[in-house]
Formats: sequence, C-alpha cells, structure tokens
Amino acid sequence: MNILIVMDPGILVPPKGYGGHERLVYMFAKEYRRLGHNVHLLVTTGSEVEGCVVHDFGKEGFPPKKWNARKAIPVAWKFLWKHRDQFDLIHNFGRLVYLIPILNHPVKKIMTYGREISRRNVSIINKLPNRNLIFTGCSNNLVSRGNIAGKWQAVYNAIEFDNYILNESVPQDAPLIFLGRLERVKGCHTAIKVAKATGNKLIIAGNVSPLPEEQEYFKNEIEPHIDNEKVIYVGQVNDEQKNHYLGKAKAFIFPLEWNEPFGMVMTEAMACGTPVIGYRRGSVPEVVEDGITGYVVNDEKEMIEALPKTKQIDRKLCRITAKNKFDVSVVAKNYLSLFS
Repeated sequence: MNILIVMDPGILVPPKGYGGHERLVYMFAKEYRRLGHNVHLLVTTGSEVEGCVVHDFGKEGFPPKKWNARKAIPVAWKFLWKHRDQFDLIHNFGRLVYLIPILNHPVKKIMTYGREISRRNVSIINKLPNRNLIFTGCSNNLVSRGNIAGKWQAVYNAIEFDNYILNESVPQDAPLIFLGRLERVKGCHTAIKVAKATGNKLIIAGNVSPLPEEQEYFKNEIEPHIDNEKVIYVGQVNDEQKNHYLGKAKAFIFPLEWNEPFGMVMTEAMACGTPVIGYRRGSVPEVVEDGITGYVVNDEKEMIEALPKTKQIDRKLCRITAKNKFDVSVVAKNYLSLFS
C-alpha cells in the first residue's frame, strides 16, 4: 500500500526537541514502512525518515509565523490534488483544511486529532461532499468533544516501548516524580503537596512555560518549595534522562486540572514499570488501569491514600499491560484496520 503522512510545517521530523506530534509522525512512518508499505511524508523542509520519501513543505520554525502557516495551505492543496491517484491512504496529522481538494476523491483519508477539536471546522467539512474520510481522536474523551458529524474512532497515541527500560523494583524510599510542562493546569503544585504530606521526595522534571502568567506560577508556587533535598528540580530532560528519572520513581503523579486529550508521559512512566496516580480528568481513566498500571483518583486526599498501594503493583505487569495497548506496533495496526 502507498501511504502519505501529512504534518503541519514548522518542526522537523524527527524533532530535535519539542514536537510531540512530529514524534508520532516519525514513529508511524517507520512502523508503516516496517510493515511493508511504501511511505511518503509531506512535512517540514529538512526532515528525514529512513526508508521513506520526504516531500519538502514549508520552513522550520516554531511557532510558525501566521503568513507561513497560511502559505502552507495552497502548497498542501496543490500537492494533494496533483498526487491524488498515487496513494491508497492519506493520514493527516496536520490541519483539516489540507484535505479539501481530495475530500470527495475515493482515496482513503484519516484525519487524526491529538489536541482540542474545532467543532466548527468538522461541521463545515462534513457539509461538503466527501468519501472515505475517518476522523480519529487520541482518546474517547477527546472524540466525545468533537464527534458532531462524520465517522469517528478513538485511536490512542503511541510510544516505542523498546526505547524505555523496565525497572522491576525500587527501594522503599524511592522518590515520586512529576514530569511535564510547568503550567498550572498540569498540577505540579499539587504534586508538591502530596509529596510533603506523605514524607516522600519529589523529582520535578520539565520546562517552564514562556507565558508570563506561567512564569509567575513557577516563581510563586513552585520555586519556593525547591530545596534540592526533598523537592528536586532537574529541568527539561532528554530521552536518556527521562528513562532514568521515571524508572527510579515509586510513582508518577499526574494531578491534572484540565481534560488532557491523552498524556503521553503516562505511558512513558508505565514503560519503565512506574505506576501512575492521576486525577479522573480527560483520558486518564482510559490510560490507567486501576490496580494494574496505577490508580485513578478524584482529589488530593485520594491521591495520598493511593500512594501506599503502589507497592502492590507488579512493575513488570504494568509495562506489559501498557505495551499491549500503547506500543507503536499495536497502534499503527489499529490505524491501518480502520477501513477493514
């Protein structure tokens, strides 16, 4: 099968740093290729994916300038119309508007969402003649917020489990970990409260948001608690450091204050064998299997009560359970089976 994967221009594939969706594009391109398909990508100029054909599309630079983002639309339209008969499947991780020229063409089309869905755009597109178009969201929770028209399916995000190292046991005094952008909605302030209330060390990893209100949040509510003894901030981490810190933790704390569409870091923790304790928000109840890969709780009190129970979780089973659901080899086949 000839497959084209489309992504908004701005970040290279694979990304050098930030770029969650670009990592997904890279993983799926490699996996589709491994499964024997011919894979093309319409992605940022300068991208490279071994074994795949890359078509240059826009300039590197994030966030993209508004003018560059607008210019990308006619470029995508021209490419998709010109090559409309060359592909069996077009998997779009970029903007929905890119698909307009081929909406009613028989080529199979997957429109994948990993962030909040514009119900208005979905409604407009579905009023136009269209064929063989399936919308996907990275959780049932996200799909429920965008499923107003058309055919929808939840297909979870994926990680490459082979890139993560299982740690089958940790000592009793192992730390807790919070990993993510240091923004209020991610709940790092609650993670600090939980660690202090339970006498646990807490490792905080992640970048501080450049937004002024989030800078104030970090300065006033996070930084004063960092003493590098009980509350330790290690900054932004690369893949090797992520493995190290997630693997040595007794639990990953995820006290969200918003409906996160997926939360890839939960699966990364599970891949290291580390159970997740997360608030019942967004995709958390879908990703965490109670008593097997962690615990879903409703508030800070329940999070504190759940912590001692993490000792009962088999860390090897935690990884196996998550791998069977979220490994790229599983999720790629889920995408390819949508039209079966």
